[in-house]
Amino acid sequence: MAAGTEREAEAASGDGADVVAGGGYPAACDTAARRLLYDMVSIPSPSREEERAAERLVDFFEANGREAWIDEVGNVRAPANDAVLLTSHIDTVPGDIPVEVRPAPPEGELPEPSDVPVGEPGDPVLWGRGSVDATGPLVAMAVAAVKTGVSFAGVVREEVDSGGARHLIGDRDAPEAVVNGEPSGWQGITLGYRGLLEGTYVNTSESGHSSRPEPNAIQHAIDWWHGVEETFTPDDSETAVFDQVTTKPISVDGGLSDDGLAVEATMDVQLRIPPSRPVDEIHELAEAELSTGSVHWGDPMPPVMESPRTGLARAFRVAIRSVDGDVRLLRKTGTSDMNLYAAAWDCPMVTYGPGNSDLDHAPDERLPLPDLDRAVSVLTAVCRERL
Repeated sequence: MAAGTEREAEAASGDGADVVAGGGYPAACDTAARRLLYDMVSIPSPSREEERAAERLVDFFEANGREAWIDEVGNVRAPANDAVLLTSHIDTVPGDIPVEVRPAPPEGELPEPSDVPVGEPGDPVLWGRGSVDATGPLVAMAVAAVKTGVSFAGVVREEVDSGGARHLIGDRDAPEAVVNGEPSGWQGITLGYRGLLEGTYVNTSESGHSSRPEPNAIQHAIDWWHGVEETFTPDDSETAVFDQVTTKPISVDGGLSDDGLAVEATMDVQLRIPPSRPVDEIHELAEAELSTGSVHWGDPMPPVMESPRTGLARAFRVAIRSVDGDVRLLRKTGTSDMNLYAAAWDCPMVTYGPGNSDLDHAPDERLPLPDLDRAVSVLTAVCRERL
């Protein structure tokens, strides 16, 4: 049993039933949700190292009378009422941010290195890796799942290859609705993500003296990428980023082969794809810029754009307004596991979670604890409306 469970009585299944029963937590961590978040953020959980955090989640569910287990890829599974599946990722990016709770500073007095205002002055704010992306959303969902009896899955490896989500899709039937956990701010719901196409350009040319005018494999790689960038540069500078295909080289490696007889070049690239552009079209346009060499494409992450008029989206609007929130409908320029769920399951879905996404992966990642509480209230209301 995880240390956090040994020193606290979770009692999360009933509204207002949180019990402070043990020491070791900051005074502001006075609810089950806040204590669980503190524990989870205190456990390092970079991709492929999620086991301890997964065990803490299982302990939380078992302490509240719910069956839960860790499956063969490392996901935490707590199936129940499939009217809603609440799911978020357990893994974080690497980064050691000291875990502490401190009050939000007065306006205009942000702590270094932050330039992102977070929380009302005096609000308790939890600092630590994953507090925003996406341990805060994960914990809000775990608590709401216990309160309402809906299904829950904490998945692994979202930050690297979405291996946990891919396994979940292949291992269970579609639920009636999906809420994916990522930071949207407790007042926002995310309806759209761009897709992701990853490729590796490979080329080889004969070695020769660097004074020769003929381009080598490295130059061919650079020329190809310049052509790709020009192809997808929007004609209209006012085009929103969400509606653009954006291009980014991720790594480049090149030089003489081990035997000294050739010049080799390898370039890993990413293209972000809006819902308005078919993936096959992006393949074709990028490969049309090839004069030599080849590109090996990975499995694409398709874009997604959900309707704001589904019953699930309506339930979120009602729930957010019920706690005096100003509803925001969001489209994000990155990707998430929701892209995979939308491609596989024909059911309404949104992405939701507390936290300012400007702090994703940042050295000053932090979450106001009142925002966690509000997110739990919103998720609980949505799930009860769907039951």
